[in-house]
Amino acid sequence: MTLPILYGVPLSQPVRAVMWLMLYKRLPFEMVLINPGSKGEKGSRNPLFLAKNPAGTIPCYEELDTGIVLGEAHAIMCYLASKHGWNDVYPDDLQQRARVDWYLHFHHRNIRDASTGLMAPHFRKDLNIPEVIQRTSLATLERGLESLETGWLAQSRFLVGDQLTIADMAAYVEIGQLQPQFANVFNFEAYPNVRHWLNDMTKIDRHDDVHAVLKDIGDMSMEEPSLEKIVNANKHALAVLKECLTNL
Repeated sequence: MTLPILYGVPLSQPVRAVMWLMLYKRLPFEMVLINPGSKGEKGSRNPLFLAKNPAGTIPCYEELDTGIVLGEAHAIMCYLASKHGWNDVYPDDLQQRARVDWYLHFHHRNIRDASTGLMAPHFRKDLNIPEVIQRTSLATLERGLESLETGWLAQSRFLVGDQLTIADMAAYVEIGQLQPQFANVFNFEAYPNVRHWLNDMTKIDRHDDVHAVLKDIGDMSMEEPSLEKIVNANKHALAVLKECLTNL
C-alpha cells in the first residue's frame, strides 16, 4: 500500500490542520515540500503542481492507490474522517456533524482572517496586502472571536460540545498562532472562554509537534522574522514531523 501524500509547508495554517489530524489519528503519510506562491520546482505555481491543484494552494492531498487528489484543508479533513470512520472527531450523528460543518464554513470568512490581517504580512511579502485590508481582516477576526466567546464556547469545552472535533483543529491553527508563546500578535484578554479553549487545545496529542515551526520563529510583535529564520523553522518542523511519522 502506497502512503498518501500531503503537499505543503508546516508554516501554513491549513497544512498544520491536516498534519495534526493525521498525526492525532496515527495515519502514516508522506510530506512533500511545496512552497506557496513559488513558480520554482517545488512551488505551488509550478505547472506540475497546478496539474494536481489548479488553484495553486496548499495543502493538497493525494492518494496514488485511489487516484484521488484534494485541495482545501477542510475538504481533506472531512474526507479522511469519513473514509476512516473517525467519528470521534467528525461525528456520525447528523446534527452534531452539521454543527461541525457549520463552523468549517463560518471559519473561512471570519477566523481565517487572522492570517490575512496578522500573519501573512510578516511571511508573504509577495502578496502585498494593503493596510486597509489588514485592518478590515483584524476587525473581522475580532467579530469572529466574539462569536466563539458568546456562542460556540459559551457553554462547552470545545466548539461542538465537550468532545474535540476537526472544527477545533481548524480553528486552533489560525487562532493559536497568535498567542504569546508563538507570534504574540494579539491580546486575548477580552475573550476568557477562548483563552480556556486555547489552553485545552495545547494539551491535545501532537500539539507541540505540529506547532514546532511557530515555536522556532517565536515572537513577531517587535521584529519580523528573516527569510532565513522562516526557512530554518520549516526545515526543523519537517524533521520533527519525520520523527513523528517514524514512531507512529
